[in-house]
Amino acid sequence: MTKYSPLIAAKAIWQMRIKKQPFVLSHAINSRCNMKCSFCEYWKTEGEEMELTGIFKLLDQARAFGILVYNAWTVEPLLREDLPEILAYAKQLGMVTSLITNGLLLEKRIGELNDLDYLSVSVDGTSSYKDIRGISLDRIMPGILKARDMIRKPLLLNCVISGKNLDDIEELITMAKELDVKISFEPMYEFKGIDRDTWENMGIRDTEKYRKTVGRIMEMKKEGYPIINSYTYLEMIRDLRTDFICHANDIILNVTADGTIENCRVHRAPIGHIDDGIANVWKNTREFRKDMAYKCKKCLFSGYVENSLMYNFNLEVAQHYELM
Repeated sequence: MTKYSPLIAAKAIWQMRIKKQPFVLSHAINSRCNMKCSFCEYWKTEGEEMELTGIFKLLDQARAFGILVYNAWTVEPLLREDLPEILAYAKQLGMVTSLITNGLLLEKRIGELNDLDYLSVSVDGTSSYKDIRGISLDRIMPGILKARDMIRKPLLLNCVISGKNLDDIEELITMAKELDVKISFEPMYEFKGIDRDTWENMGIRDTEKYRKTVGRIMEMKKEGYPIINSYTYLEMIRDLRTDFICHANDIILNVTADGTIENCRVHRAPIGHIDDGIANVWKNTREFRKDMAYKCKKCLFSGYVENSLMYNFNLEVAQHYELM
């Protein structure tokens, strides 16, 4: 985990600010999952997935459009047998590669991920993990340990703060330090497609306890624990404030498993397909994307907020946020 090099930062500014084009390709690489988490909507709509040749076409288009970061995520990327070939192709094109996984297959497949630059594993608790994810934390720990020991690449634990894991957060941060890995946090977002009973069970309802928990995260960051979030962002999620200008539509190109291009991971409004050409879709939907961002009530996903603040040259974020 590190901040971008000055060269990469300069390229990002040129791509987003001057050319007005996205810097990151966020690819929902498949529609299958080996977990069935109640708070997740992605695994409930299993659909078509692009063949390898289609993904190569996507990567060719993205790189020709100036995109330099390829992020493979949702529903569970490690279920794709051809994932190593996809990462290798992205690297061959000169892209920085990253992967977000639930970790269940990590022990089995980490040895294949030679072309991966950044790895993020979702770990939402310690004693509460089984209640949240439906399996024991012991099921994914061997993979995390093997990834740490095998690859000399940044490893991140990402925790979604919910009503279930507030008592686990300090222990989780301590565990990250003992493992010599980084950790990040973001509050749970209550997607409209999930039933109300789930949110009553999982959502943040004890706001006073939640605020104290996030306050403790900020304290531990000051104490030197390996928390990558900026103080600006942590203050925002502590107070559940969304008073920022969202530039997710300017920074990130979202592509689903079947090649549909969506405006963002929250609204998920289709704006085209890769067969229409990324450049054409981007050009033809500029006003729509701008209007959607203006009307949006905003989320607090860390990647969206931190990078939007960076886009607006927030100096504190530039100093304290470690990019993933």
